[in-house]
Order: sequence, then C-alpha cells, then structure tokens
Amino acid sequence: MVIKAAYVVEAVLVGLGATLLIDLWALFLRRAFSIPSLSYCLLGRWVLYIPAGTIMHESITATPRKPHECTVGWITHYMIGVTFALLFILLVSGSWLARPTLLPALAFGIATVLVPFFTMQPSFGLGVAASKTPNPNKARLKSLMTHTVFGVGLYVWAYLLSNLLFHP
Repeated sequence: MVIKAAYVVEAVLVGLGATLLIDLWALFLRRAFSIPSLSYCLLGRWVLYIPAGTIMHESITATPRKPHECTVGWITHYMIGVTFALLFILLVSGSWLARPTLLPALAFGIATVLVPFFTMQPSFGLGVAASKTPNPNKARLKSLMTHTVFGVGLYVWAYLLSNLLFHP
C-alpha cells in the first residue's frame, strides 16, 4: 500500500486537532461540572519508567515522580492522538480525508477506548477498564465519552482541512 505524503501530513494535522478537541472537552468538564481530567503528568511518569523495565505500577500516583514527567506526558498524549489518526487513515484510506464522513471516525474513536482500558489503566494500577477505581462505571463512561469526542474530532478536523486547506 502506498501512502501519499500529503495524506500523512493531513493525518498528523487531524490527529493534533482531534487531540486538542479532547483537551477542550476536558477543560469544559472541569470548568462546567468540576470533573477532573487525567493528569498527563502521570502518563509522562509511566512513560519515563518504561525504559527501566517498569510497566505495571501498583499505583502510579504513589510512584515517585520523575523530572519532566508533565512535559513528556503532554507530548505523549499528542503523539498517541497522531498515531491513532494515522492508523485510522490507513484503515479507511487517504481518500476519506478529501470527503470525510462522521460514522467511520466516530466508530474508530469509540474503538480506541479499548487501548486505555487494556493497557494504560491496568499499568497505572487502576485495573482493566478502571475496575479498581472507586467508581468503575463512572470512569469507564468518562473514558468512553473522551474517546467519542476524539472520533468527532477526527471528523471535524478532516472536514475543516478538506474544505479550507487541501481540497477547495
């Protein structure tokens, strides 16, 4: 399969935009409803412990802090968004970027919730699908909503780019 460089660039931009929409969603939830978001510093801490061979933590919040963990966490957060967008474009084809539709992006966004359910949350000591948290169903719903917003973001940013920048 040959991927055009323009598709890669556009997919990166779509991934950055969709991830930004997640952050705007988290800001809205925090300001409007006092619902806290994941601290990307914890994501950075997790990533910084991986080279030493520590992937699973009893409790990531109790794990000693690492220098630059917040910066690493935010960069990782956006890299994950870009990686998901690239994977999505590989699955649906680059032509989707010229004529984006909501349903595939939404379905993909929702499917990406499986990644934190089965990797990040257990690695943080939260259990599979947040099963060890005080309110697992609330945590699951929040994760599902966030990844749904990511799917919407894939569509919105692809639509904006297709109409404004790349495909007049």
